[in-house]
Amino acid sequence: MVDMYASLRSNVGTLGQILGDTIRTDLDGTFLDKIEQIRHLAKSSRQGDDAAREEMLTLLSSLSDDELVPFAKAFNQFLNLANIAEQFHTISRNCDELVCVPDPVEQLLGRMLGGNIDKTKVLECLKTLDIDLVLTAHPTEISRRTLIQKYSAVIDALAALENPQLTELEKKQHHLRLRQLIAQIWHTNEIRHERPTPVDEARWGLSTIEASLWHAIPDFLRQLNQQVEERTNTQLPIDIAPVKFSSWMGGDRDGNPFVTSTVTQEVLDRNRHTAARLYLKDVVLLVNELSMEGANETLLAYTDDSKEPYRVVLRVLRQKLRNTIDYLNARLEGHQPEVDPSEIIWHESDLKEPLMMLYQSLCDSGMSLIANGLLLDMLRRIACFGIHMLRLDVRQDAQRHADVIAELTRYLGMGDYAHWDETEKQAFLLRELTGKRPLIPANWQASAEVEEVVKTCRLIATQPAQAMGSYVISMASQPSDVLAVLLLLKETGCPHPMRVVPLFETLDDLNNASDCMSALFAIDWYRGYTKGIQEVMIGYSDSAKDAGVMAAAWAQYTAQEKLVAISQEANIKLTLFHGRGGTIGRGGGPAHQAILSQPPGSVDGRIRVTEQGEMIRFKFGLPKLAVQSLALYTSAVMEATLLPPPEPKPEWRQCMQQLADESVLAYRAIVREEPDFVSYFRAATPEIELGKLPLGSRPAKRRVDGGIESLRAIPWIFAWSQNRLMLPAWLGAGEALKAASERGDLPLLQEMEKHWPFFKTRISMLEMVYAKAEPNLSKFYETSLVPTELHHLGVQLRDRLATGIEAVLELTQAESLMAHTPWNRESVELRNPYIDPLNFLQAELLARTRREQESSQNVELALMLTIAGVAAGMRNTG
Repeated sequence: MVDMYASLRSNVGTLGQILGDTIRTDLDGTFLDKIEQIRHLAKSSRQGDDAAREEMLTLLSSLSDDELVPFAKAFNQFLNLANIAEQFHTISRNCDELVCVPDPVEQLLGRMLGGNIDKTKVLECLKTLDIDLVLTAHPTEISRRTLIQKYSAVIDALAALENPQLTELEKKQHHLRLRQLIAQIWHTNEIRHERPTPVDEARWGLSTIEASLWHAIPDFLRQLNQQVEERTNTQLPIDIAPVKFSSWMGGDRDGNPFVTSTVTQEVLDRNRHTAARLYLKDVVLLVNELSMEGANETLLAYTDDSKEPYRVVLRVLRQKLRNTIDYLNARLEGHQPEVDPSEIIWHESDLKEPLMMLYQSLCDSGMSLIANGLLLDMLRRIACFGIHMLRLDVRQDAQRHADVIAELTRYLGMGDYAHWDETEKQAFLLRELTGKRPLIPANWQASAEVEEVVKTCRLIATQPAQAMGSYVISMASQPSDVLAVLLLLKETGCPHPMRVVPLFETLDDLNNASDCMSALFAIDWYRGYTKGIQEVMIGYSDSAKDAGVMAAAWAQYTAQEKLVAISQEANIKLTLFHGRGGTIGRGGGPAHQAILSQPPGSVDGRIRVTEQGEMIRFKFGLPKLAVQSLALYTSAVMEATLLPPPEPKPEWRQCMQQLADESVLAYRAIVREEPDFVSYFRAATPEIELGKLPLGSRPAKRRVDGGIESLRAIPWIFAWSQNRLMLPAWLGAGEALKAASERGDLPLLQEMEKHWPFFKTRISMLEMVYAKAEPNLSKFYETSLVPTELHHLGVQLRDRLATGIEAVLELTQAESLMAHTPWNRESVELRNPYIDPLNFLQAELLARTRREQESSQNVELALMLTIAGVAAGMRNTG
């Protein structure tokens, strides 16, 4: 039998061996032997060898303070290198067909253009696609940017080694490069010394674009165009941009006091600066390439019959881009430079129109082959990235806007907005929105928090419309939440109608989303403002934290159905914005599968999706990977539009509603009603210690004095993934499935799993989570860290986990979890022997730090490294 993963295992082995050699050189062979011994014992322990487990624990607990950091570092880096090998395997020449499916767009176009769908419809759908991927920090992305760059270089070296025509000398050179890179990685501190600022996060997002997406976009569109041309004999438009990018980095101020209007302004300038710098590189290359003389009349007239007309135009652009960079450099240094807008790239048209003139001239002069090279790539980059690189969303909590209006009405003697009912609020807001007099007095001295909200709105008013994305209102629940933002934008002089987007997050808010939007659509002034276009954001993280994954998923599904129905009735084009995370507990999972599991009619050629933290690197960190991800999104959105999934049968709905009702009760019985739950959670996971890890710029809690209800969804899930119980991703679901099965609904569940993409996706995600959960490890944390009187809760949780696994296996009729996705199972199994020792050591270190008043620096750093290593091994951690 052919080993499908031989090349993957070979690369993992090569990288692991080089890491081992590096450790032996840096420390000594004895220490490396101890690491290897622990790794082998972990493997045997996983196969049920209790003696091996005890020996491993003895070795781990006897590690000296000086050995803790290099030990944790060794296992951490091995997991990072395994991730690199796996990431490379999906784009490798030796990639197995189960891992590297044929190009999704090629498959889809083949199926659609070869089937019953009208070719014109397919092409029209492709031309009007509007996929907006919103990069968010939320960083459970543990890795520092300097290490990410080294990991990319490792992949380059692995790719070079696959060339079958390499000489022995060339092979040695590439192996030497690998050894140098892994030595650099080993001698670099993985843990940031300081928490990143919002500007650092934004720069991290820009580096992903520069290193990967900048190259991937034209590559992807060229491949797409080639496939369309082969099948239809037509070319895609020059300025086609099915996928665009936005960002929350530097704009998301929900619960993050460090994102101020000053920070947002700096991020906007940096975005534009990066775009200008990258376009300048393109123009410099074009000056070298476009040396030809032949041109059409338009270009010759524009350049006074110059001998090198293309270069004349490009040299002007080159200077304007240099001026733009100088101008933005001065702004970033804190100056307010005077500038003549005609001397810099001020609008997108300043860059696009001269390049279009060159493109047309080349085509008219019989040089289409040249036109469709780098020049076309640049035009397509402009269509995708504009001159601002990323459209920046602003996000703020609904309560903060209400606080501004309330403080204003009290100051003006108009009463207290905070105490009015919804009808009174709407009447007041609409009166002010349609009135002509200003509401905010010039001499008003607002409180600091209110002043910051007003400053943000004033900043938005000064920006070109193309620089900004949506204004997202978190924890939205009423029409007044939307109208309040519109009033603030009007009062601060915003000259263009910004998209204002309610984000429905909790279970109650999702259930009431359609009522809220119906009420807004019934307001004539509001309908006029929207011009027939509305965006609504669906929250995954907080709804799952509020109600559990099964109930949250159904609430998200039904909310979308209702929103689609009322929008169609009101003749409004709806775009749904999915606030997904990397984990199942935050709506994560394979994007293609997720999009196809949405309700019929909810995609309709338009979608916005957040891409967060480490998932940005896994999907878009390398140009080839990014092309794959762009193709997957394009094909999924086209398929969901042209071949939507079936409407669920009434009996499926009824069954799903019952599952949701029972799962939310089971979930809340533990999370809300179990008096010992919070104490158990804080003892059994590194939740408190996570606060010390310099991950993202946001505090872990929305309120410093809040309990578990104020804990953000990310640390809530991150903590449970560290002790390997993965609780937020399954609690409540298994109990509901078991109850349905006992009622005799198993055949119905199996029918739903087979024929309903939404339900199939839910079960598939549960399978993956159950496969990653490790009850024995969570029990070890409990024994090491949790007071004895709370152990009963751990027993109950592990029983519920076992119930869920049993229920899913009964439903799928499989002998083991993920039997139908061997690649995913292989991926999990490959890592386990390396994650387990980190988990055991983490529990030991947590016990030490909690016992002692003050821990040594080595213990603190080793603990952080175990957290980073487990996160690297688990992949979708937050």
